[in-house]
Amino acid sequence: MLRLLRARLRQGHRTLAFPAAEPSLPAAFRGRPEVDGSRCVDGCDACARACPTEAIEVQGGSLRLDLGRCVFCGECETSCPAGAVRFTPDYRMAVRRREDLVVGDGEYRLAAALDRTARGLFGRSFRLRQVSAGGSGAEEADANVLTTVVFDLARFGVDFVASPRHADGLLVTGPVSASMRGPLLRTWEAVPAPRLVIAVGASAISGGPWRGSREVEGGVDRVLPVDLYVPGFPPHPLTILDGILRLLGRLGEEPR
Repeated sequence: MLRLLRARLRQGHRTLAFPAAEPSLPAAFRGRPEVDGSRCVDGCDACARACPTEAIEVQGGSLRLDLGRCVFCGECETSCPAGAVRFTPDYRMAVRRREDLVVGDGEYRLAAALDRTARGLFGRSFRLRQVSAGGSGAEEADANVLTTVVFDLARFGVDFVASPRHADGLLVTGPVSASMRGPLLRTWEAVPAPRLVIAVGASAISGGPWRGSREVEGGVDRVLPVDLYVPGFPPHPLTILDGILRLLGRLGEEPR
């Protein structure tokens, strides 16, 4: 027992100070991209041709990048001779509306908080049932990381539960395969109303690399109403956590 206590003291405090302090991310981290259409050379569409998921549209001198399709491979940035696409270290990307995931020359609209009534219901105690609707396992792994001592999701009153009957909403990963459409709907129906849905990752938002396949729906919002979109492939745990806290109106507060 004494050895265990000494080891614990040596380890110290491991939980991130987020959101009270900005987190430190690796130099290689690819966060929210910025695009500058004014840099584009007439007739050049190298970034669009390099994109494996058709996330980039170049038309009439404008450049638009759909984070709902983006897999953050970085091919657009390296292929653009004018530097019109640049990935930043900004992990904040979650939005409330699908159309807000399109990055252009305007301001990027991060997720707004739920209305006062919904915040009263979910703001201090929010339970999620995670559903892998045909996911690769990457998004699921990063969602599970949120329950570790480093992120400690429970300190915000948010946690994952085993039964949808004990949940306030669903956190869905994957492009919703044909075989998972029915189970997803039944899980949703088992969650007591009012209930929320969070789509995590490019696959859950648009189908990702599997978009267009007859074996997938091509995104959760083709099956269920989505309240929060968290882009990435997979999203960093901080991107997921930031989105959930924005949805609940918890940013700017100290964890309880």
